[in-house]
Amino acid sequence: MIKVDGDDGGGQLLRSSLALAALTDQPVEIANIRGNRPDPGLKPQHLAAVRALERLCEATVEGATLGSETITFDPDALTTDPIEIEIPTAGSLTLLFDAVLPLATRIDDAISVTATGGTEVAWSPPLATHERVKLPLCRRFGLQTTVERQRTGFYPAGGGRATLWLAPSTLDPLSLSQRGDLERVVVDSRCSADLAARDVAQRQAEQAVERLSSGGIDTTERATTVDETDSTGSAITVAFEYERSRAGFDALGEPGTPAEDIADEAVSRALSVHESDAVVDRYLADQLLLFLALSGGEIRIPEVTEHVETHRSLLDQFGFEIHIEENRTSAVVSAPGTDPGDIDR
Repeated sequence: MIKVDGDDGGGQLLRSSLALAALTDQPVEIANIRGNRPDPGLKPQHLAAVRALERLCEATVEGATLGSETITFDPDALTTDPIEIEIPTAGSLTLLFDAVLPLATRIDDAISVTATGGTEVAWSPPLATHERVKLPLCRRFGLQTTVERQRTGFYPAGGGRATLWLAPSTLDPLSLSQRGDLERVVVDSRCSADLAARDVAQRQAEQAVERLSSGGIDTTERATTVDETDSTGSAITVAFEYERSRAGFDALGEPGTPAEDIADEAVSRALSVHESDAVVDRYLADQLLLFLALSGGEIRIPEVTEHVETHRSLLDQFGFEIHIEENRTSAVVSAPGTDPGDIDR
């Protein structure tokens, strides 16, 4: 059994450990879950990811209760039955979906995962970023996946709903060393219905377009949406679609913060990465490592974050090889590619 020290990271370490156990058919024990957080242990959103993988892998699981700091997960056969998972808070749907995405490389038939919870919440990619940046980029290297939003959910009530579909997939090596020309820029802005009278979604979008224009970048598409939600909120995603890559930059509305300042936050990060030689944004850099380990190839990332280092260490525990070469303005992460069935257990 592989033993993972959860004190080295947060929820992402838990989710990736579960996915890697499922991919490699190896049982895993994760101890000290979120041990370096002020409130360690499983929260509802983490427990939802455990339950989703448990059902999809027909796994034997011990310790999967709220607050638990140690679980064991022993996967069995993958099932293709559709599943529904409810996060009884505004826990992130996109992070739950991230735990499931790698299974596309192991399934023999299509599966669907429907989840309720938060679609645009802190410390996670908004669903709009998932839709417009991560999943389209994943499809470029062979991951057969799509997502549909049924309802938007902001913090604290959540109540959002979306379905992720996966089809059997064979990955091509990731070729993300050069991003190519900027071909499209999309601004996706949304707010809850109770903010419509103040034109929050419209103001966020207009400010983003203006800031991008002042930086010499034209916006190709501007989408504004007003959603019926259980909680007040707003969000904006700025998606840069390059010839050979994508990058996403987002921000969430805050009480008392003007809509224009929210847009400026997302655009400032977008312009910073665009002016560098990085091919993906810093969050995708971490999220793509598992796929890089499976398929091989290379990714030029803005920086080697703690998340990247933690993820690399975890992949090494499961028998995957990852190399990192840093330079002054970016870093190149590469891997030879490893079939989970070839790992020496």
